[in-house]
Amino acid sequence: MRIGFDPIHENRPITDLRDLLYSGLELYGDNPLFLEKSKETGKYETVTYRNYVKEVEYLGTALVDLGLSDELIGVMGENRYKWVTSYLAVVNGVGTVVPIDKELPVNEIMNIIERCSPAAILFSGKKKEQIEEAAKSAPGVKYFIGMDIAKEDEEGRFISYDALIEKGRALQEGGDTRYTKAVIDPMATKILLFTSATTSKSKAAKLSHHNLASNLMSMVTLIQLHESDTFLSVLPLHHTYECTCGFLCPMYMGCSVAFCEGLKYIVDNMKDSGTTIMLGVPLLFENMYKKLWKKAEAAGSAKKMRTALKISNFLMKLGIDVRRKLFKTIYDGLGGSIRMFISGAAAISPEVAEFFRNIGLDFFQGYGLTECSPIIALNSDTDFVDSAAGKAIPGVEIQIWEPNEEGIGEIVAKGPNIFEGYLDEPELNKEIFEGGYFHTGDMGYMDKKGFIYITGRKKCVIVTQNGKNIYPEEIELLVNTSPYVAESMVFGRIEENSREEVITLSVFPDLEAFDAEFKERSPELVESKLRELVRDVNSRLIDYKKIKDLIIRNEPFVKTTTSKIKRYVEENKL
Repeated sequence: MRIGFDPIHENRPITDLRDLLYSGLELYGDNPLFLEKSKETGKYETVTYRNYVKEVEYLGTALVDLGLSDELIGVMGENRYKWVTSYLAVVNGVGTVVPIDKELPVNEIMNIIERCSPAAILFSGKKKEQIEEAAKSAPGVKYFIGMDIAKEDEEGRFISYDALIEKGRALQEGGDTRYTKAVIDPMATKILLFTSATTSKSKAAKLSHHNLASNLMSMVTLIQLHESDTFLSVLPLHHTYECTCGFLCPMYMGCSVAFCEGLKYIVDNMKDSGTTIMLGVPLLFENMYKKLWKKAEAAGSAKKMRTALKISNFLMKLGIDVRRKLFKTIYDGLGGSIRMFISGAAAISPEVAEFFRNIGLDFFQGYGLTECSPIIALNSDTDFVDSAAGKAIPGVEIQIWEPNEEGIGEIVAKGPNIFEGYLDEPELNKEIFEGGYFHTGDMGYMDKKGFIYITGRKKCVIVTQNGKNIYPEEIELLVNTSPYVAESMVFGRIEENSREEVITLSVFPDLEAFDAEFKERSPELVESKLRELVRDVNSRLIDYKKIKDLIIRNEPFVKTTTSKIKRYVEENKL
C-alpha cells in the first residue's frame, strides 16, 4: 500500500520535453524566461519564452544539418543561457544529451568521452583549454562547438555556436523542418547523466523524456509556484537537481530563471534579479544561517533577534504575521524579494530550516537521486516536517527494504520517474532493481504518516563488533550546527591493538568564526573548542556512537559540485 502525498495544486499534462516547450509557448510566450548578466552593461537582460523557443529551433536545425541526428552530444559549461538552449535543442529532436561537469579535469573528461563516445560537445569558452587538450585524444568527436568561439579552425572541427544559430535561422526560414518534425519517443533514453560519485566511481544513468516529464508534473502539485516567481540558478546545471528543479520546473510553470554569476555574487544577484526562490544544498543554507548569527553577534543584536523570534512565534499562534516587518533587515540583505528556499542533495539541520521559516521564509527539503529524475520525496507547503525528507510524491511508491529492529532499512522506490538503468552495467542493473524496486543505496525509516527520514548511505554505515549500525551523517548533522565547524566527516577507523572500530571525527574548522569571536585562531584555541564540541555531541549520543578520535584539518574536503564530500577519496587519504 502506497503512503505518500496526493496532489495539492494543479498541474498540466505533458508527454515529453518538447510538449513542455511548446505548451509553455502557448501559455507564457511573452513572459521573461531567462535573465543573464550583460558583459557590457553589467545588468540582467531578459529573454522571453518565445525568443528562447526560436533559438532552440535554430540550434537544433543546425545540429541536424551537421549530421548529428540520433547521436550523443555533450554539453559542458557554467550556468548560462547558451547551456539551457543547447540542452533542449539536443534533447528535443537531435539526439541524446550528455551534461558534463564543468569542473572535471582533462583525464575525467576523456573518461566520459571514452565511455559514451559523443559525436559532438558544446562547451563554454571558460573550458576551452581543457576541451582543446581532450580533443587531441578524442578523434571520434566530430565537432567541438564553442559557445564563445568567434573564429572557427581550418579543419572545421571547432565551430562557433553563434554561427550555428545563424545557419539554423537561414535553414528554417528556407523551409527546413527536419528538426521541428523529428519524432520524439518519450520512453527512449535521451539524457545520459553521470552521477557525482561520493562513495564510488561515477555511473552513467539513462533517463527518458517520460522520466523527467512525470517528475515535473508530480513535484509542482506539492509546492505552489507563480508565474511572477524568479528562480536564481546557483547549483551546477549538469546536475539533475538543478536541471530538473531549477531550469525545467520554472519553465514548466512560466517562471523566470536568473543565472548566478558565482557563489560570491549570490546576494547581489538576488537583489538585481528580484529572486523569489532559490534552490540550494545544506552547506549553502547552513553557511547563510551561521553568517546571519555571526553578523548579529558582531553588531550586538543577537539577543534582540532571539527576542524578536519569540515574539513573532507567539503572534503567529494568534494568527498575526509580522515576520516580514520584524526581520526586514535580513530580507533586505537577501535582496528584498525572496520568499522560498528549497534544499536538496543531502539532509539539512532542522534547526536551520526552522530558523528560516520562523523569520517568514518558506523552507522545504526534498529527497531524490540522479536515477530518479531526481525527486521521489518532498515536503509540501501544507504538510511538512523539518527533520524529514518528505513523503513520496504523487505517482511514486517508497518502501523500507528489510528494516532492522529499529525500523531502519534501505529506501527503495518505484514510479514513472525511475531510470531504465546504468549504461553498460548489466549485472549492477539486476542488483539495483531487486524485487521490482529501485534500491537507492540510502538507509532510513518511515513514520506512520509516511514521512521519510534518511539516516545515511548504505556504503557509509559503520558496523561495530557487536553488530550495531552507526550512520555517520546522523553525527555530522550534530557537529555541523557548531559555528566553529566549516565541514566535517565521521568515519570508522580500525584500531590496530584492539581491532575495534574507532568512531573518528575529521573537521575543517571555520577560522573566520574564531577571528570574529576570539580575535585569534591559534591551534590551541581551535583544538580546545573542537574538543569541547565533541564532548557536547557525545553527551547526546548513545555510548556505541560516541566520537573517540578527533582530526583537525588544514584544508577543505574534496567535494562534488553539489558540495557533498567525496568520502571514498577522503577515507583513502587517511
